[in-house]
Amino acid sequence: MSPILRHVFTAILFSLLITFVMIGITFAAFPLNDWALLLEKTLYDIPFFVLVLSIPVVAGAVIGITTGWYWRQRIQSVSRHLDEMAKGQKLTADGEPYKELEKIRQRMEQIQEKIRVQTENAQRLATERAKEREQSLQEIVVQERNRLARELHDSVSQQLFAASMMMSAINESNSPENSSINKQLQMVEKMIHQSQLEMRALLLHLRPVALKGKSLQEGTKELLAELTQKVPMEIESKLEEFTIDKGVEDQLFRILQESVSNTFRHAKASSLNVMLISRDETIILRIVDDGVGFDIENVKTSSYGLQNMRERASEIGGTFKVVSLPNEGTRMEIQVPALRKEGENSD
Repeated sequence: MSPILRHVFTAILFSLLITFVMIGITFAAFPLNDWALLLEKTLYDIPFFVLVLSIPVVAGAVIGITTGWYWRQRIQSVSRHLDEMAKGQKLTADGEPYKELEKIRQRMEQIQEKIRVQTENAQRLATERAKEREQSLQEIVVQERNRLARELHDSVSQQLFAASMMMSAINESNSPENSSINKQLQMVEKMIHQSQLEMRALLLHLRPVALKGKSLQEGTKELLAELTQKVPMEIESKLEEFTIDKGVEDQLFRILQESVSNTFRHAKASSLNVMLISRDETIILRIVDDGVGFDIENVKTSSYGLQNMRERASEIGGTFKVVSLPNEGTRMEIQVPALRKEGENSD
């Protein structure tokens, strides 16, 4: 039952109760000898008994509708504020402040402030961990990964490049008469080309580029520029300039590298779009490709890469969303609250 109907029925019952009590008191003080007169007596051509009952019913309905509407507005205000808290948005001010709900609103603001402080502490902790990682960086693991990447680049990668050049020369010099052989050679050339892409993605995994004092925007530009020279793929980017905490930058850059590497290895995409913007105190990193896509339900629990990116986003208080359909491409979006530092004024 809606609040308005509940208030209407309550007010009607209360009005009838008061009416019967008053009638009882009146007849107790002034006894009536002939009760049939109540049914015969009319007022404005309306039986007195009906009039006595209808007045409290109408009054109760009016009072119930008024009070029900009054409290429904206040309940809707509380519900709206709870929705804003759930979405991490700032509580909006009511057009007309409700004094009855002022304590509830103050409590909501306290809870929202606690959530903001917890998110800020999580980001600060991520920043401290990032600085510690840059100081120690697990030297043995990093050196071994660099050694493997260097050997792969100097041996396998160079051999794949040489094989690709040789196959291109063979395909160009072959006569068109040997069509079946030409198709097989072209297929071999495509396989070598795909192996080169996967090798570059593997090298990106083994030896990820660190920011090393650069901003996230600068590091992203350098990474995409290098990939544009090495990979036959159309790469576009939109990178807005704004300040990001070091810990948040580090995690977002790792997520970007993981996503780009997955695109090279699995997506078979012809274009890649990277966007980094700030909207409504939220940092948004979006990576979109037009590759083969995948079924999210089938890989949600088995994909280490997706799980790793989701955990990195969670460490900095952010959200990770991926939308993909077979043969429709993939879109990944990471949203992180951009908390103001102490002493920073909002415009």
